[in-house]
Amino acid sequence: MNRREMLITSGAAFLSASVSAAIAETSGAVATVTPGAHQMRWRSAPSLPRPVQEIYPAVHDGEIWLSGGLVTVAGQIIGPTAGTHIYDTASKGWRKGPALPAKLHHPHLQSHQGTLFCMGGFKVPSFKAIWVMQHDGWRLGDDGWQPLPPAPAPIGEAGTASIGDSLHICGGRQPKGEANRDTADHGDVAAHHVFVGGQWEKAAPLPTPRNSATAQLIGSHWHVVGGRTVTDGNHTAHEVYDAKEDRWRVAAPLPKGRSGLASGMIDGSIIAFGGESLIGERTVYGDVWIYDPASDVWRDGPKMLTPRHGLGGVSLDGEIYAIGGARQPSGKGTAKTVEVLSVTLPSGT
Repeated sequence: MNRREMLITSGAAFLSASVSAAIAETSGAVATVTPGAHQMRWRSAPSLPRPVQEIYPAVHDGEIWLSGGLVTVAGQIIGPTAGTHIYDTASKGWRKGPALPAKLHHPHLQSHQGTLFCMGGFKVPSFKAIWVMQHDGWRLGDDGWQPLPPAPAPIGEAGTASIGDSLHICGGRQPKGEANRDTADHGDVAAHHVFVGGQWEKAAPLPTPRNSATAQLIGSHWHVVGGRTVTDGNHTAHEVYDAKEDRWRVAAPLPKGRSGLASGMIDGSIIAFGGESLIGERTVYGDVWIYDPASDVWRDGPKMLTPRHGLGGVSLDGEIYAIGGARQPSGKGTAKTVEVLSVTLPSGT
């Protein structure tokens, strides 16, 4: 059964450069790892209003914004949503926000220069065309979502970043020809598009074309981590874009190939987590890895409480939120789970 069929039938310098590899196994509501005197700990947070997967949330105006994604009824995927939900850390609750102009899964949200953008993703006009990739994009204004100039090419399962006055998007998949209905119609791309001054421009292409990676910005250096290729599956690639020089370099690869993963930042280190495999073992992962840019080394972190893929990862107030996703490969086990990774000093220190 291929991915489409399953979707249908399913309906950061870190705390120190010497992070300890001692990990405590997940137990009850928390999991911890102790780097020196510090502890990293997962905890549960208020769930989403409904299960949703294949999402790219963003932090905007100090809140977490989530739009689109694949949603379920009675555990079965019924298609994408246009719905938006916003999480306020003060009230610790979700509220409805302005719906997108279209129902989309995999839409890319990115806050840029005080404005929230939504770009690309997939429409589902019928059960025979559930991966129709989009050029469309919008920015959120006082009167709701307003259209952007169409992107130079359709955008799907890519990475985004706000760097200075430019909004970057790179990698992902695009249609290989005129057909644009199914995953088989798409191929991996290295395209790197930049929205600046109200128009689209090109930048240095991603060295390793791939989709479903995760990305984080450290200063002016944009890290694109993991992902997969259409033909070969999961990838360990870790490549870094220098926005000042418009060029890429290779950094330490992920310890293991992961796709559909998410990430966040704590104290200048990247925390990557989750993901799935669609080739071979076909499973979902709860691994967490910590990247120290000063030493160019990945280390183990505390395993997720609930392994998931197709989830969202955002950093807010020194913590990382792991949002939604699915507990099983491809379209099964869509979750409304939200869990938070934080770093604390043990009592008495």
